[in-house]
Amino acid sequence: MLTPIKSLSRLIVLSLLVTISTIVSVTAQDATIRGFVYESETGEPVIFTNVYLYRTNYGASTDVNGYFTINRIPAGDYTLMVTYLGYDTLREKVSIKGNEVITKKLFLKEGAFNLEAVQITAEREEARSETRTSVVKLTPKQISRIPTIGGQPDLAQYLQVLPGVIFTGDQGGQLYIRGGSPIQNKVILDGMVVYNPFHSIGLFSVFDTDILRNADIYTGGFNAEHGGRISSVMDLTTRDGNKKRIAGKAGASTFGAKLMLEGPIKKQSESGGGSSSFILTAKNSYLKETSKFLYDYIDTAGLPFNYTDVYGKVSINGENGSKINFYGFNFNDKVDYERLATYKWNSSGAGANFLIIPGTNPVLIEGNFAYSTYKINMEEGSLPSRSSSINGFNLGLAFTYFLGKDEIKYGIEMQGFKTVFDFFNSVGRAIDQTENTTELAGYVKYKMTKGKFLFEPGLRLQYYASLSNFSAEPRLAMKYNLSDNIRIKMAGGFYSQNLISANSDRDVVNLFYGFLSGPDNLQETFDGKSV
Repeated sequence: MLTPIKSLSRLIVLSLLVTISTIVSVTAQDATIRGFVYESETGEPVIFTNVYLYRTNYGASTDVNGYFTINRIPAGDYTLMVTYLGYDTLREKVSIKGNEVITKKLFLKEGAFNLEAVQITAEREEARSETRTSVVKLTPKQISRIPTIGGQPDLAQYLQVLPGVIFTGDQGGQLYIRGGSPIQNKVILDGMVVYNPFHSIGLFSVFDTDILRNADIYTGGFNAEHGGRISSVMDLTTRDGNKKRIAGKAGASTFGAKLMLEGPIKKQSESGGGSSSFILTAKNSYLKETSKFLYDYIDTAGLPFNYTDVYGKVSINGENGSKINFYGFNFNDKVDYERLATYKWNSSGAGANFLIIPGTNPVLIEGNFAYSTYKINMEEGSLPSRSSSINGFNLGLAFTYFLGKDEIKYGIEMQGFKTVFDFFNSVGRAIDQTENTTELAGYVKYKMTKGKFLFEPGLRLQYYASLSNFSAEPRLAMKYNLSDNIRIKMAGGFYSQNLISANSDRDVVNLFYGFLSGPDNLQETFDGKSV
């Protein structure tokens, strides 16, 4: 039983030793420039922007944290440039000596004129340098471009226009991606697992678009970094609060209202030093009340949907860009069909994630710890009520090493959760299951660039403790850049999960579904007969 865990530990240790030895040999020869790019007005990281050394082939794009790293730079004098649409081009002289790591904090100011011509845009560079097979990358600006219902842009409405995605709308707000069931989709918010990201009305998610920084939607073929689901992964990152001034935003529509407040705790200074900030958002639906007057032709009693969402975050930034975030949320949803049925759920959680920039090596260290819970209940007249819940923790630690255009990333993860399912079937048989489950995982992936060819092999080792089951899951993604606009790419791998859902065949509308872990432990007999 301990053999898989020992194998996992040995793999991680071996990967660490090999990677460190490689880094030492590489960094002993050339220099590295790394750092963060921020908006000068708000202090928010600028993501996916182009950072390069003028008149050279050395450059990189910032990631979702605004972080960039340019490796293997020979000694000499250079001009570091940052270009991004809507901002003035930044130029800064840098003098490079051999075998050193230079950390920069760069601030972009909004420009009144268009950018000067550059060879490539950040978006095109990222499309060229990342495999990105079956991945949709979204920002709030992209979400706000589509027509919306209720006057407020929302992730749920954007997802409905993506190929291969089916949304059930007001029939439970369930998401089906390329044939997979909703339970086969993994949703991650700032490193924390969210078990139900959509409200029952189907038009709105629990996430306020104004606080999102980026959303990566993997509709298949995701790399070794992600696991525990077999259909898709939604990885969402929220932005930090304004680091320069107090700001707020309020909005209202016939569906509901929302309020956002953000500001500095310790202001960010371009001259150096650390900073801290907060952001708080809340939104509430009053559709049940307004629909009595606005949509009385549908139902004079009003539409039965109501929800309330609250999210808060505090960010603490170090002088060199290292940071730690503390966050928490509480999401509520209720559907009340008078004299027929009442359905409600609550999701809450809290956690922290961090980003560390060591002073001597071109490495990025990321980690997270979070606890979340989800409870669902349904009452139908004289019938026995149904309830289910899932709660638990997840933690992870990841290391990313930059080797010029190549990149090695590996990490470990641990997740523990408890599922409770209480249900009466159509013949009055009580089904009551409570399970505790622990999952351990380790992964390593390597992105290699050779001319126009990108090759990203990976391996994920997943251990399901409740089943004493070990799963080795190789992953592979490849891409060939025929031109700036034409690319051939593919991705595949082995995937597994230890979480299923159960719902009643008497439901016309699929609102309630229970959580079950450890499928091997399901009831197989009833009154001595197979079921």
